[in-house]
Amino acid sequence: MERPYRLSARFVATIEQPGRYGDGRGSGGLSLLVKHTARGHLAKSWTQRINLDGRQRNLGLGSWPHVSLAEAREKCALNLAARRRGELVTGRKRTVPTFEEAVEKVIAVHRAGWKGGSRSEADWRGTLRDYAMPKLGGRPVDRITTADVMGILLPIWNEKRVTARRVRHRISAAMRWAVAQGYREDNPAGEAIGAALPRNGVQVHHLPALPYAEVAGAIEKVRGSGAYPGTVLAFEFLVLTACRSGEVRGAVWKEMDLETREWRIPAERMKTNREHRVPLSSAALAVLHEARELSDGSGPVFPSVRGGPLSKLAVAKLVRDLRIRAVPHGFRSSFRDWAAECTDAPREVCELALAHVNTNSIEAAYRRTDLFERRRALMEQWAGFLAQEEDEAARY
Repeated sequence: MERPYRLSARFVATIEQPGRYGDGRGSGGLSLLVKHTARGHLAKSWTQRINLDGRQRNLGLGSWPHVSLAEAREKCALNLAARRRGELVTGRKRTVPTFEEAVEKVIAVHRAGWKGGSRSEADWRGTLRDYAMPKLGGRPVDRITTADVMGILLPIWNEKRVTARRVRHRISAAMRWAVAQGYREDNPAGEAIGAALPRNGVQVHHLPALPYAEVAGAIEKVRGSGAYPGTVLAFEFLVLTACRSGEVRGAVWKEMDLETREWRIPAERMKTNREHRVPLSSAALAVLHEARELSDGSGPVFPSVRGGPLSKLAVAKLVRDLRIRAVPHGFRSSFRDWAAECTDAPREVCELALAHVNTNSIEAAYRRTDLFERRRALMEQWAGFLAQEEDEAARY
């Protein structure tokens, strides 16, 4: 491919041959560096060849497409002007921020879009404080190497794989910001380190769940435990609706429509960030009628002793104290196994009952219904199965 005298936006976007491509005379020393990464991907970055204090230096101006051709040319012009004023001494037209400062910038950018709000921010800060900040916090972002990041991740990679991945992702986010701002040309927590980290890892352990035939016995044990009624009813409602613990604990009366037998969970309380309609079986309605006696009907459906929502661990602690071999989330698995083995319900109905999102984009685009009435029949059948199991157990 023949290159024009000066670079063009089209050439920059389409060039795939590794090499360094200058922007011609009068460009201020601008060039495009095209190279393959350790994993074979194509990377393009901008550099400026400039004379500082009698020495030729290459200044990184950021990577394409984060920095366009026009923006790279503008940076070159600003650097030349700063050199003439005697302000460009270190090779940067501004002080290079530390890793800690870069993290603050990234958090400020993403804060508004985090679903978990302050909890997500606290999680970010906590993992970086515990693992990254001690070694990287005060270091300029252009002086952080892949070896530095490896030194942080390797000690926890096998024992705390999930935490290690989060740490890497968050370091990478700060480094991507630094690349986009022109403080460095590469991401030391990017693809190269992914190829170097061990691929064998800890075994995935699924959350404990009861066989569906034992779920009715668990409900009976909880009912007879003498525990606080709000927690007992929340547990039974969780099982009957196959919903997540947080969705049940956060339920408020304004979400419930007892006449239409429907529970509408707003999008902001859903993992999928979509509103979810839950059909209420007769057994679930009976639980709600009992819960009415615990409050004035204006706040949480399952209030704590003090009147606020149940704590995050309330239901889990009750299950654990009663030595039930499951966690609250595991009862969703029990329901799913029962639906697959004991009913003729289509897979789509079962998955929608669990508020699972269809990962097939084509199917999702054409399916506009949430199959609510078919789910209503399934949840009524689930409640009937549990009641039958309780009746049979009572005979023996």
